[in-house]
Amino acid sequence: MILHLKDLSTQEKQYYLQHVVAPRPICFASTISKEGKVNLSPFSFFNLFSSNPPIVIFSPSRRVRDNTTKHTLQNVQEVPEVVISMVSYDMVHQVSLASCEYPEGVNEFNKAGFTEVPASLVRPPMVKESKVNMECKVLEVKPLGTAGGAGNLVICEVLMMHIDDSLFNEEKKLDQRRISLVARLGGDWYSWVDDRNLFRVEKPNTQLGIGVDALPAGIRNSSILTGNNLGQLGNVNVYPVIDPVFEDTHLKHIVQYYSINPADMEKELHRYAKKLLDKGEVQAAWQVLLAAD
Repeated sequence: MILHLKDLSTQEKQYYLQHVVAPRPICFASTISKEGKVNLSPFSFFNLFSSNPPIVIFSPSRRVRDNTTKHTLQNVQEVPEVVISMVSYDMVHQVSLASCEYPEGVNEFNKAGFTEVPASLVRPPMVKESKVNMECKVLEVKPLGTAGGAGNLVICEVLMMHIDDSLFNEEKKLDQRRISLVARLGGDWYSWVDDRNLFRVEKPNTQLGIGVDALPAGIRNSSILTGNNLGQLGNVNVYPVIDPVFEDTHLKHIVQYYSINPADMEKELHRYAKKLLDKGEVQAAWQVLLAAD
């Protein structure tokens, strides 16, 4: 399917974009009007855009059905301050309830069963049930259009973070597994970040990886190794050489059993290397692949 977005209705554009540009972190925004009326609402058009200065941006879009704007947008235009609370799994249904379009002046803290906690630097309250609250100053509100579905970028500088002690490990470092973040997808779908779906990918350092293009053709064109596997192999910064002290019983078995048929031996070596790569054992996988030479 090829879609020309200029030919789609606003509802269709929203449908396709929200399903494929995902998961999206959720901004649970607490704002206040100039009369002191508090509003609490979630937004999934949200992310981190700068560390210095510390900038996050969320976008309360104009409603598709009638082109009206949300109370959050009106509030930040009147009082340019916001508390952004991060959403964890244990509060997601309450957060969804807070997204209901209650009349102006109705406090979603009460409707959704959340507890207001005074912030230190800004007027809007924090959400006690959230394990991370960020007090922010609104630097700019940038409209992206005037039609239904148009976003309004609320550019925020984070002034202060409140992080629950339970999210830190013994070394006082944030443990990603403890935050239990929730993110938005398309329609009614959400995703939950926990131990069952977290994984690590070794980041390239200042020393450049050799690249997939530097891999031998037999490895690069393997019918067994995946694109992810090739990326792991290409992320080493020096092309590996055979380590004379490397020993592996299964490798010895493959070489001894399949040595009379090089093509079959290469396939078995690739299968074994893939198992090692899937476990993150890149250097061992390289030693196995080098045995085919």
